[in-house]
Amino acid sequence: MDFNLSEEQFMLIDMIRSMGKREKFSERAAQIDKSGEFPEDIMKMFAGLGLLGMTLSSEYGGGGQPALNALIAIEELAKFSPMIAAPVFESCVGAVRVIDLFGSEEHKKNIIPGVCSGEYSVSVCMTEPEAGSDLTALSTNIVEDGDEYVLNGRKCFITGGGHASHYLVYARYKGMSGYKGICGVLVEKGMPGFSFGKQEEFMGLRGMPSCDLIFEDVRIPKKNLIIDKGEFRTLMMTFDIERCGNSAMCLGVAGGAIEEAKKYAEERKAFGRPICEFQDIQFSIVNMTMKLEAARLLVYRAAMGAGKGLPSIYEASLGKCYANEMVIEVTNQAMQIFGGYGYSREFPIERMLRDGRAWSVAGGTLQMLKITMASMIFGRRFNQTA
Repeated sequence: MDFNLSEEQFMLIDMIRSMGKREKFSERAAQIDKSGEFPEDIMKMFAGLGLLGMTLSSEYGGGGQPALNALIAIEELAKFSPMIAAPVFESCVGAVRVIDLFGSEEHKKNIIPGVCSGEYSVSVCMTEPEAGSDLTALSTNIVEDGDEYVLNGRKCFITGGGHASHYLVYARYKGMSGYKGICGVLVEKGMPGFSFGKQEEFMGLRGMPSCDLIFEDVRIPKKNLIIDKGEFRTLMMTFDIERCGNSAMCLGVAGGAIEEAKKYAEERKAFGRPICEFQDIQFSIVNMTMKLEAARLLVYRAAMGAGKGLPSIYEASLGKCYANEMVIEVTNQAMQIFGGYGYSREFPIERMLRDGRAWSVAGGTLQMLKITMASMIFGRRFNQTA
């Protein structure tokens, strides 16, 4: 097992860090949080640097790189802000990967080049008002009608809602209960009957578009079926790729918080000397760093499987759970090191704490992922509804 990064990966890290300083991403992160506006202008910059679609197939304009490279880029960018890392996340480990792996030749040619150039983006659409963690309870449905499907239902808390150009919607064939009836269809923005609810306002991740999606007799060509009924395992396998990206966001936010806490501890003085000279501060920084490093190893291990298109559900869930809990602990401890200044919006820690809290409720809750892992550890499924 090789724990060393390649020369290419070190160059990627150096490039992103240099860009972050040059483009003043730290200041930009504060501006985005204050305005709540998605940073559209960075899309072309990232596209020009080859950061968009790093993991997508090279024959369609993608970078053809392993998933680990994308996670490294996401982590480095998320040290500034998840909003700055979001374009890389969506274009490398988001729903477009499902199209890259399982879409038709036509879809790949039509969508992937646009994603890599920053013109298109694809959102994954699972959550519903009555179906969050339990995907088998989806009520959004499709009905076959000649050469088309008719889609009806509502999705909520959809990242990229109203902003993305394409939406990979998970629905069920009407009349088919359970997971066997669930499928994934591609819906384009502007299709008749497809509309959006109001934009959500969250405590963190300000600037991230998110809203309800409303489908009222939306007619979709049958060729837009990406994952058919009976392929639920494939659906969840692709979702585990996205969970690795979720984990990388946590690594970045936590890493950024540690860097800020370290810098502050070297500058802040108490009793005539920098507070970094006190054992309690030293122990706090060390504990934060240990948890970050442990999380990174779990996430990287999962990414090695995801890079082949075959992530381990267990390893992806394990990495996400640990990273989700780690980022909350680390940002909370960083705020404690800052004291009263950490609670002030003049410093980045309170934003990092708010942004870090989001990831444990996105991409599968901690509780549901732990139930999944328990089933694998015990070697049998547990009925949580009885």
